[in-house]
Amino acid sequence: MPVKHQDLPDAEQLLIKGCIAGDRISQKKLYDLYAPGMLVICMRYAQNKEDAEEILHNGFYRVFKFIYQFKNMGSFEGWIRKIMINSALQLYKPKLNLHPVMQLDVVDKEMPDNIDLLSNLDAKELIQLVQALPTRYRQVFNLYVFEGFKHREIALLLGISEGTSKSNLSDARAILQRALTIKKRMIIS
Repeated sequence: MPVKHQDLPDAEQLLIKGCIAGDRISQKKLYDLYAPGMLVICMRYAQNKEDAEEILHNGFYRVFKFIYQFKNMGSFEGWIRKIMINSALQLYKPKLNLHPVMQLDVVDKEMPDNIDLLSNLDAKELIQLVQALPTRYRQVFNLYVFEGFKHREIALLLGISEGTSKSNLSDARAILQRALTIKKRMIIS
């Protein structure tokens, strides 16, 4: 059932109304409330913290510019999240005309599985691994794994074929698996 404006928490309703009216205090409160969570999303799409901050600022610029278009259907936070993702995709869009050809080595199947590598990695290290992916692979990986998009939706959003989306996801997973294997070797040593 869609969330109606009156169903939103009172404080959130007041912030939205204040932002629509151009009230700087409401804008700051809204930014302070949502920026930390949105920065985490931006970090997954960015190559580094500076790019993530640029995505965040561009995203909030769009939030404030288009807040009057929020239809009060669904989560306000989800609406902001969508804007952040689109801002991330826009930042890298002009840079995606050339696609690097990457040679993927076969992942070493002889590595012992008795080490739980993910328990040895913190969130920062996982984000760094995702950030190290080539831009298109990172976008497809994030949209598919974290946002739950289908390949058909990713293809439409990024202007690629469904097969390319599937291939990019497969390549991203292979690159991450290789990076995890290297990390595992370093832990064993």
